[in-house]
Amino acid sequence: MLALLAALLAVAVPAAAPAHAAVPDRWGFAYLDNPTPPPSYVPDTTRQWGSWASPAANPMKVDQVGLGAYVVHFPLIGGPGGIAHVTAVNRTGTSCQVQGWGTVGTGLDVKVACYQPAGTPDNSPFTVLFTSSTGTPAPPGGDYGYLYSTASGALVTQYNSSGGANLSSHGSTGIWKAWLPGLGSSTELGNVEVTAVDPSQGARCKVATWAPAATGQTFVVACFDAGNLPYDTRWTLSYSVKRAVHGPAFPPKSFGYLWFNGGVPAGTNFNSVGGVNTFAAGVPATVALPGVAVPSDTAQVTAYGSGPGWCQLALPWSRVSGTVKLNPLCFNPGGAPVSAPFLTAYTSAF
Repeated sequence: MLALLAALLAVAVPAAAPAHAAVPDRWGFAYLDNPTPPPSYVPDTTRQWGSWASPAANPMKVDQVGLGAYVVHFPLIGGPGGIAHVTAVNRTGTSCQVQGWGTVGTGLDVKVACYQPAGTPDNSPFTVLFTSSTGTPAPPGGDYGYLYSTASGALVTQYNSSGGANLSSHGSTGIWKAWLPGLGSSTELGNVEVTAVDPSQGARCKVATWAPAATGQTFVVACFDAGNLPYDTRWTLSYSVKRAVHGPAFPPKSFGYLWFNGGVPAGTNFNSVGGVNTFAAGVPATVALPGVAVPSDTAQVTAYGSGPGWCQLALPWSRVSGTVKLNPLCFNPGGAPVSAPFLTAYTSAF
């Protein structure tokens, strides 16, 4: 696997169409706190918000359509493009992914599916985020980009705040190279999140390697099936530097992110109010972000590394005296909890 990753990093990526023409145009997030919701269930109102008019009076809703299968209904943000991310919230290793999304009437539906480690559908709480951007960042500052790649590496949609054209190139089975030009720096800076998109079976995607450069950021994405074999599927990736995980910056004024990779690189440990984020090793780990705990809010977690392990949240985040505490939990290929590298991002709507 490491040899394949090294080879892919050396491969040139094919040309692509120009980037979309701010940031974001449409967005919403939620936390499904009840894994067996009744019809038209309104999940935790302190952990959902969106860009539509009067979110408090017009909340998003969730319908369960099968074992481990859900449809998240975001009102009034229907439209083309965008990406979605999902993070499972449990201690059992059941992972969650996106099956797809699309406009329904004036709203936007995101389909989510959750699977036990062996690939059997399973109910689970999860966080879900949708966002779509065009144009130049407003206010300016920081970097932000995303892409939605097919299994072949062709892009369905993408955005780059520098105006560059993001690219995806498929290597061997389950391996892709993502290129985001004009963003970041020559050292690891910012945060990246990845989510599998598959309508037919369980899939888990992660960041395998990160190669920063002054000209842009290269990420190798690795995806696996329930048998821990490399697997070709669709996936989404978002990258942000001093911007929230869904793209905006100031507002919201309360957000942060952290990458644990055996250590915590300074450029990947950010707190929007200047607090000092802390990491405590454990299974699960604890990430504390002081001063940013403002509901409504959300969080995402992505695993890092070349193997088929995965990461998620062990339980919902807590808010105590202005500090957010996140508990990322990772699993080895056999589904046992372990300490492993991960990236996590938190944001308030405000």
